[in-house]
Amino acid sequence: MTIEDYKFAGKKAIVRVDFNVPLDENGKITDDTRIRGALPTLKKILADGGALIIMSHMGKPKGKVNPKMSLGQIKDAVAAALGADVKFAPDCAKAADEAAALKSGEVLLLENLRFYPEEEGKPVGIDKADPAYDEAKKEMKARQKEFAKTLASYADCYVNDAFGTAHRKHASTAVIADYFDADNKMLGYLMEKEVTAVDNILSNIKRPFTAIMGGSKVSTKIGIIENLMDKVDNLILCGGMTYTFAKAQGGKIGLSICEDDKLDLALDIIKKAKEKGVNLVLGTDCVAGDAFSNDANRQICPSNDIPDGWEGMDAGPETRKAFADVIKSAKTILWNGPAGVFEFDNFTDGSRAIADAIVEATANGAFSLVGGGDSVACVNKFGVADKVSYVSTGGGALLEAIEGKVLPGIAAIKG
Repeated sequence: MTIEDYKFAGKKAIVRVDFNVPLDENGKITDDTRIRGALPTLKKILADGGALIIMSHMGKPKGKVNPKMSLGQIKDAVAAALGADVKFAPDCAKAADEAAALKSGEVLLLENLRFYPEEEGKPVGIDKADPAYDEAKKEMKARQKEFAKTLASYADCYVNDAFGTAHRKHASTAVIADYFDADNKMLGYLMEKEVTAVDNILSNIKRPFTAIMGGSKVSTKIGIIENLMDKVDNLILCGGMTYTFAKAQGGKIGLSICEDDKLDLALDIIKKAKEKGVNLVLGTDCVAGDAFSNDANRQICPSNDIPDGWEGMDAGPETRKAFADVIKSAKTILWNGPAGVFEFDNFTDGSRAIADAIVEATANGAFSLVGGGDSVACVNKFGVADKVSYVSTGGGALLEAIEGKVLPGIAAIKG
């Protein structure tokens, strides 16, 4: 069933959204992107004459009630975004009465799902090495099913619009779907867009295909890098992992971030790229700082010859040009991870050069997908989010989908 075809009139819909939004110390939302992203789905249900039950997690309360992670803090912001009054259920597992009383056009927001350990389905307070762990895990899985069944009992249909958690087999993202038949469970608009965007990257490739992988560690990206090796024409590796590659090839990297236990892996990636005919593009120069600070003294030096006491903080001018040239000629582009410490204004030039080149390529007809928290923060910081083809809301979920993994939140609905 698709959300477009479903008739919500007179039905109660329980919708899993990702309202895990950042809050300041006063509990005020600092970035409402995720709330805005879910609006088309939520508004469609209300416009059709359905009643709406919204559920989400916030933060990592580890199965305990924590007022700092209460969704009650965002109730008014959700109401303002929806243009409708929003009721609040202070206990997501004991909201049967509030759900039953809900009329068409009304909205109920449930309290943080992760206040219950059953949401994530992991045993609490017991170590994996404990002989009793397997039994505890079995018991928790049974409790997770009951928790999901309770949530399902509130509604006639289930909509999953939380791509950010689609890679988790949680009660509200996957297990709950077992309690609805195929005609009464569906993906929301945001999820559908995410699935299509990933499909464009993996199945509908227009060449040349360029992937830009940034960030500090090779180890967190290795699965994606290996999966992309069989798909891309150009692979740009940037950010902190630059210096692991530089050191692996005998370079001098000063105080730069480096995974010393991944030097062989870096050499293996270089070898594999050569074997597969992938153009691997690594930084040749960098902007180094004498401290990890925006106000550090700066100098431009080769990425493989950084003086003692200095660390690579951003891509240098030669590297920026090399990256931009490759990106501008691409027809399919994936960007995950910045080229430097973009949070510091004095070290944003590398990430900005990537963003500008992607914007230019997109204007010339390329399909560009930007995903992962830091890359999304980059395009927002540079004001170009609306100039790329698609900005993904799901960090971990996007990466696992690109790695070729089946996402439980999608499989639960699509089979």
